[in-house]
Amino acid sequence: MKDRTIAGLALFLLPSLFLTALMWGESMAPGYSVRDNAISDLGVINETAALFTLTLGAVGVLSIIGGYFLYREDGRKGRFLLYVLAGVGAIGAGAISLNDPSGLHGLFALLAFLFFSLLPLAAVRDVQGPLRAIAAVAGILGIIFLVAMFVSDAGLIDLFGPIGHGGLERMIAYPPMIWLFAYGSMLMSTSRTDNAEAPDA
Repeated sequence: MKDRTIAGLALFLLPSLFLTALMWGESMAPGYSVRDNAISDLGVINETAALFTLTLGAVGVLSIIGGYFLYREDGRKGRFLLYVLAGVGAIGAGAISLNDPSGLHGLFALLAFLFFSLLPLAAVRDVQGPLRAIAAVAGILGIIFLVAMFVSDAGLIDLFGPIGHGGLERMIAYPPMIWLFAYGSMLMSTSRTDNAEAPDA
């Protein structure tokens, strides 16, 4: 299997797993509110803690795998580092719960939010047509809402609005995930096209 195909598969599975597990967790957690609760609250609720930890661990591993096989194809160390940092952030946020007194959960979550939002922007030059616009919009939206979350949590300006803390946080997480669906699919599709067009040995 080609490096490009493996990278595409990993990056397609990443948001598929994350968003499906998030839906399960939100459905299983007693009294959970998408508007008012943070995603990380699923990690401190008994019914969903294991699901949350395992999911973020898998998301982190898939990010690193996807980035590694992209690196094997084009040798871009900077982009590989983005995938590694995003993956480490996800793994750390899953392994260290929100109520841990060290405060490391918040740092890992910030790392994941930031670098997952940078992944679409790092791919802008790799895609053409509508996908280029989608990559730019996904990355910019993630960064904008990350700043809005920081400002709101710091008490400077309340930007939560009608979608609340939980909704604002999901507006950081969802755009990069949607982008990874598209990007992973493109990588797998173009890999198949390359194989089909390759001359017979």
